[in-house]
Amino acid sequence: MSDQLSAKISDRICNHMNEDHADAVLLYARVFAEIKDVASAKMLSIDAEGMNLSAEVNGESQPVRVVFDHILKDSEDAHQTLIAMVRQARTKAQ
Repeated sequence: MSDQLSAKISDRICNHMNEDHADAVLLYARVFAEIKDVASAKMLSIDAEGMNLSAEVNGESQPVRVVFDHILKDSEDAHQTLIAMVRQARTKAQ
């Protein structure tokens, strides 16, 4: 294992996703958490088992947990998993 998904790494991933890939975070909430009316979403944290989001639905913020299909090994696994998930979400959203 090259690195653990520490709080520092989680923060780095979340900041990057929220700043550069907000559309992907929205898709995670819409497709994997099955929230059709989500207006926006923010990634709060990520761990080996899933990610915690905050989703805005009908003007209210609600917590959302998206569980991964496997236990992440490290940050590279997280990176590859998030990419695969957004590709899958885009296919399902069509």
